[in-house]
Amino acid sequence: MTIVITGATGHLGRRVVEQLLARGVEPSTVVAGGRNEAALAELATHGVRTARVDYADPSTLDAAFAGAEKILLISGNEVGRRSVQHKAVIDAARKVDAELVYTSAPKASTSDLVLAPEHKATEGLLEGSGLTYTVLRNNWYTENYDDTIRQAASTGTILTSAGSGRIASATRGDYAEAAAVVLLSDQYTGEILELGGDEPWNADELAATVSELAGTPVTVNNVSTDEHVAALTGLGVDEGSAGFAAALDANIAAGLLAESDGTLSRIIGRPTTPLKQYVGELLGA
Repeated sequence: MTIVITGATGHLGRRVVEQLLARGVEPSTVVAGGRNEAALAELATHGVRTARVDYADPSTLDAAFAGAEKILLISGNEVGRRSVQHKAVIDAARKVDAELVYTSAPKASTSDLVLAPEHKATEGLLEGSGLTYTVLRNNWYTENYDDTIRQAASTGTILTSAGSGRIASATRGDYAEAAAVVLLSDQYTGEILELGGDEPWNADELAATVSELAGTPVTVNNVSTDEHVAALTGLGVDEGSAGFAAALDANIAAGLLAESDGTLSRIIGRPTTPLKQYVGELLGA
């Protein structure tokens, strides 16, 4: 069986490749696709095949997918262009009748999450594609808070407009392990899997965790959405990025990233990585 991992030069995709190899998959049956040539060269040292994969260039998709039986479509990072790019991947997968696994967003088809519309569109494309597919609706990555954690440890404060909203985050390693399990099993074929961390947390709990591990008091500066945008732009963040960050915090405040039913930990056969463990490793505590 040939498995193609798109986005393999990114943080999540590289970990999926590593998880497949750790499970004894023959390296030559794995195709790692991406745009970063240096990262592809590094992956090739593990014995996997590599291919240039650019969602905006269908010719690269056709070449990379030749002979593929399963394809992991890791969602693109170009907001506003993703559904078009994902359609190109789906169309290329149809040419070889490969099974697709797609990384989506929590409750993408019904959620008001700012990230959901493009994922909803992609899921709709999959539904009408005639392909066999599985959807991994990944919640937030704990790594998305790396800068927040480091800044909290150094400045003693966390700026947020998420209120007491909780986040059922898990690490990229957790999600990558789940993707590898799904790719290597027929058990989840056709399912839409809502994946998240076992222990949702909020900003106050993050502050307490950083405070404990860094040995310094950390307070939470909870502000309104408008105040959040103003504070970020005042720090030099562009208006679009500031607005997006504040909109996401509003989604968190509304509880849109709070739910987890344990599906992720059941798939990987262990608890998801606890927040305290992750923060400790990040800070070297």
